[in-house]
Amino acid sequence: MPEPGLARSLVEAYVYLDLVAPDGEPGASRRAEVSQEADGWRLRLGEAEVLVPFEAEAGTREEGLTFGFGLSELIDPGQWVLIAATYASRALESGLFFAAGPSDDDGFDEVADGWRFAADAVAEALKFFPGDAPELPPDAFWSELGRSVRESEPDRLTRAKLESDLDFYRRSLADFHRLHAR
Repeated sequence: MPEPGLARSLVEAYVYLDLVAPDGEPGASRRAEVSQEADGWRLRLGEAEVLVPFEAEAGTREEGLTFGFGLSELIDPGQWVLIAATYASRALESGLFFAAGPSDDDGFDEVADGWRFAADAVAEALKFFPGDAPELPPDAFWSELGRSVRESEPDRLTRAKLESDLDFYRRSLADFHRLHAR
């Protein structure tokens, strides 16, 4: 079996396992086997294996981050853009249901978490830009899915577009909080 991937947080590990799940099964990471080892948690799903060092998870939580410090070694920027779009779509859908029953605390959390995760995923993609470069270098994409996004929709991966998306997701979260303060 290959060496396990190194995740910066448990959240990143679960997102990665969903990305590599056999047949793209949504939510497959919920079936992951988790074991605690001397230096961290090991998550396994089929052939995929990820290690989350205790220190990385602690730092992520301490700083209030979602996915962790530094660059991901598991998820490339093309994948992060798709992850962000998925979370934004979920936030929009959850927002429609929340509008029908705005007293639902779980519904509130689903919408807020969706916008926050969408913004955080875009911020992860932006970490891959060297300096002030307007575009990502080709070697920033190592996954088949990430390269596919780069080839089919290169305009989604420019610094200007990602900064615009980040601003939109953050404003959507702020507007949601302002309109439905809890």
